[in-house]
Amino acid sequence: MSDNVLSDLPEWDLTDLYPSRKSPELEEDIQNSKETAKQFSATYKGKLNDLDGKGLASAIGEYENLQEVLGRVMSYAYLVYAGDMSDPDIGKFFQTMQERVNGISTDLLFFTLELNRIEESRLQGLYEVEALKKYEPWLSNVRAMKPYQLDDALETMLHEKDIAGRSAWVRLFDETMAGLKFDLNGEEMASQQILHLLSSADGATRKSAAKSLGKVFGANIRLFALITNTLAKDKAIEDEWRKTASPMTLRHLSNQVEDNVVEALSTAVQEAYPRLSHRYYALKAKWMGQEKLDYWDRNAPLPEDDDRVIPWDEARDTVLQAYGQFSPELAALGKEFFDKPWIDASVRPGKSPGAFAHPTVPSAHPYLLVNYQGKIRDVMTLAHELGHGVHQVLAGPQGALLSDTPLTLAETASVFGEQLTFRALLEKTKDPAKRRVMLAGKVEDMINTVVRQIAFYEFEVRLHSARREEELSPDQIGKIWMDVQKESLGPAIRLHDEYQYFWTYIPHFIHSPFYVYAYAFGDCLVNALYAVYQDAEEGFQTKYFDMLKAGGTLRHKELLAPFNLDASDPAFWQKGLGVIEGFIDELENL
Repeated sequence: MSDNVLSDLPEWDLTDLYPSRKSPELEEDIQNSKETAKQFSATYKGKLNDLDGKGLASAIGEYENLQEVLGRVMSYAYLVYAGDMSDPDIGKFFQTMQERVNGISTDLLFFTLELNRIEESRLQGLYEVEALKKYEPWLSNVRAMKPYQLDDALETMLHEKDIAGRSAWVRLFDETMAGLKFDLNGEEMASQQILHLLSSADGATRKSAAKSLGKVFGANIRLFALITNTLAKDKAIEDEWRKTASPMTLRHLSNQVEDNVVEALSTAVQEAYPRLSHRYYALKAKWMGQEKLDYWDRNAPLPEDDDRVIPWDEARDTVLQAYGQFSPELAALGKEFFDKPWIDASVRPGKSPGAFAHPTVPSAHPYLLVNYQGKIRDVMTLAHELGHGVHQVLAGPQGALLSDTPLTLAETASVFGEQLTFRALLEKTKDPAKRRVMLAGKVEDMINTVVRQIAFYEFEVRLHSARREEELSPDQIGKIWMDVQKESLGPAIRLHDEYQYFWTYIPHFIHSPFYVYAYAFGDCLVNALYAVYQDAEEGFQTKYFDMLKAGGTLRHKELLAPFNLDASDPAFWQKGLGVIEGFIDELENL
C-alpha cells in the first residue's frame, strides 16, 4: 500500500534557472560574467579607497549583479547534481561549473579584500550617501573578517586551490555516500531508505537496518576517516594562517553570533541532558517494556502508534492549514511551492539524502528537496523546509548581498513552521493514547534538534582539537563519537559496537563544520518566540514577517528586540529548554 500512496510524488523543474545543462542561456551567462568580471577588476582594482560614497555604492551594485548571475549558475549546477549524485556526467558537469565560476570569481576576489583596507572613519563618513547606507550591514559582515585577512596573493591562491582541495573532498564524500548500497534481507537500499527504517514499527526490521548501516559504514570507515582528517587538517592550517582564536571562530563570525552566546547555549543544553534526553529515554524504555533501549529503538514508534503512511496531498494540506491558522499570507506563500514544480519529494537512487531548501538567487525562487516516505516525521520535515522556503522568498527583495540570513536565524522560520504544524495536529487530537504518541514524537524531534545537535557540535570541538595534535585513526574518532553519545543519550540507551561508525553519515561535519549548533539555537529561539506568540494580543504576525523580511540586514539582538527576547541572556536558553521539559512532564502525567 505504501508504495501506491507514495507513487506520484512531485519532482522539481529547474528550467526557471536554465532550460538545460547544455542551454545557450547558461553558456551566455558564464561568458558574459567572465568578461564583466575582467572589466570590473580593470575599473576598480586598487582604486576603491579613492571612491566617494556614490562611487562605492555603484561599485557594490555592480558586484552584486555579478554575484546574482554566478549564484544562479552555481544554484542550478548544485540542484542538478543533488537530483542524481551517482550520474558521472552530472558529476562532471557540476565540477566543471565549479571550476569555471571559481575562475571568474578569482577576478572579483580583490573587491572584499580592498573594502577591508578602507579606514573605518572614512567609511563612516561615506555612509551619508543613502545608496551606500543600504549596504552597511553587508559591509559590516565583510569587514568582520578584516582581522583574519591574509595578503592578496595568499587569498587568491586559497580561493583558486579550493576546487582541487576542500571542494573535491566534499564531492568525494557526497558521491561515496550517495553510492553506498545497504542490504536488508536480500533487498538493496540507499542510505535514506535504510535510515528511514530505524523508525519502523517492527523491532526486527529496525535491528536489521541498524546492523546493515553499521556493517557498510564500518567497511568504508577508512575512507570517511581520511576525508574527515584531511578536511580538519586543511581547516587547522588555514585557521593558523588567519590566527583565529579557535576552529569555531570563523563559523561564529559568519553566523553573526558572539562566542559567549554559543558557549552559553552549549553549556545550558549539556547541563540539561539529565533533565531532557536521559529522563525521556528512561521513560520510553519503560513504555517499550524494557530496562534499556538498544540504540536502534531510540526513534521507534510507540506500541500504540498506528504507523500509517500519510499520502502527499494530506501532508501538504496539513502543513498549509497550520500555516494558514497563523497567517493566511504565510499559507499563500507556502502554497506556491506546491502549485509550481519547486519541490522534489521522491526517493530515488543517487538523489541527495536528507532534506534542504536552496534559496538560489533573489531573481528566481527557492527549491525544496525532501525524501518523502509518508511518516509523521516526513510531514514535519516538509513543514520545516517550507518554512525555510517562505523565509527565503520574503528576504529575497533585500537583494543578492543582503537577503542571506545567518545560520542561527535561518533556522527560525523552519522550526517555527514545524511548531505551528505540530500544535495544529495536537489541538485536533483528543484521544489520550494518540496524544501521547504525538507528544512523544515532538519530544524526540526536539531532542534530535537540541540535544543531538549540541552533542554533534561537542563531537566536532573535540575532534578538531585532537586533530591539531595528530592524524586520528578510525578508532580514535569512534571513541570521541561514543563518548559524546553516551553523555548526551544517557544510561537508558545501549550503544552497540558498530555504533562507533555512525558519525560517518552526518553531512554537516563535511559540508559546513560547526554548523550544527544553529539547529539548537533555532529550536530554543522558536520555543521562546512561540511563548510570546501565545501571550500576544495581536501584532505578533506583523513583527514576525518583519523579522523574516529583514534577511541579513539585522543581527539577532536587533531582530529579537521587538519580541523582548535576548539570546545573550543565559536565562533565554533556559526558557527554550523549559518547553521541552514541560512536554516531558506532560508525558509523565499521561
